[in-house]
Amino acid sequence: MAEKRISGYDSLVRKCYRSGGYVFARRAGGVPGNGESCRLARLASNENPTPPSPLAVEMGYRALQEANRYPDERMEELTSALSEFHGPYHFVTGVGMDGVIETVIRILVEPGEKVAISVPTFSYYSLAALAQGASVINIPRNPDFSVDIPGFITQANGAKISFLCTPNNPTGTVTGPDDVEKILTEISGILFLDNAYVEFCDRDYRALMAAHENLIIGRTFSKAYSLAGLRVGYAFVPEWLVPIYMRAATPFTLNAVSAAAAIGALRDPGHVHEAVGRVKRLREEVFEKCRFPVTPSGANFVMVDVSPMTGKEVAGCLADAGVLVRSCESFPCLGEHYIRVSIGEEWENTRFLDAINAL
Repeated sequence: MAEKRISGYDSLVRKCYRSGGYVFARRAGGVPGNGESCRLARLASNENPTPPSPLAVEMGYRALQEANRYPDERMEELTSALSEFHGPYHFVTGVGMDGVIETVIRILVEPGEKVAISVPTFSYYSLAALAQGASVINIPRNPDFSVDIPGFITQANGAKISFLCTPNNPTGTVTGPDDVEKILTEISGILFLDNAYVEFCDRDYRALMAAHENLIIGRTFSKAYSLAGLRVGYAFVPEWLVPIYMRAATPFTLNAVSAAAAIGALRDPGHVHEAVGRVKRLREEVFEKCRFPVTPSGANFVMVDVSPMTGKEVAGCLADAGVLVRSCESFPCLGEHYIRVSIGEEWENTRFLDAINAL
């Protein structure tokens, strides 16, 4: 039976790649066939299909009227809005969470020092650490993609900073606050907890900040708040890190328009609540209706096991059907037979399910 499936897939893959797959679809701006094009289902980048809050748009537009002036270097209005929303924590900001990660590594890590990363996961931790001359240690997860807590603690000890993503990109798996606290109490260095997708799951890690001076929690406005194009990242940090971060950060990196839009998004919680609820509902639909195995996810995407095909092959086939997804073959410690699929609009999800279930 498996051999018959592989044979059928091979012929379909050859057909897809003759037309160029993902590259063809991107260049054509639609789906090849019959000389017609249609909208692409853009499910490759973990974007939120819901447009930004009208209040975020309005405040961003207002700030644009004064774009001839430099923004506040300390982003005091934004950090004040974050405190109003989350409570009396200490915050730093950056151009996306990437900017926060890069600055934190620049502050804390000297060339040759150890940085530990729970993998498979977001690649930028490793890229930023290597750019600083760090020695990167990849710590594999369990076969079900949960974190091997004892193994992580053992291998992360001695690291200047360790990175753990929950919900994790690309697997979507969630590491609970109790397990995170076990790590915090046992490791000797800083733990950077990436919570980029936390609004899409039912876990809250903020309370850990009160008891642990070695915790940084990174967040973003790119996902739940629908501001991916404006690149606003921030982090909950221990008080001791704030003045060091401010001295080390590149001046005027986060622009005034992005910061104002982020403030507007925070002031419209109903908008994000509705968007998150829609993602959760459609995520469950993908989990139930996709005939390939889907890893349980707490994020705004799912990871699908497409074996015996490879992720690259299936991404090409789906592109020919007008669906852009991410092949996961580039993620360390993850097999070649996975794709990552963002939760999109209803029509995008329907097209994805129709296309993948037809393989």
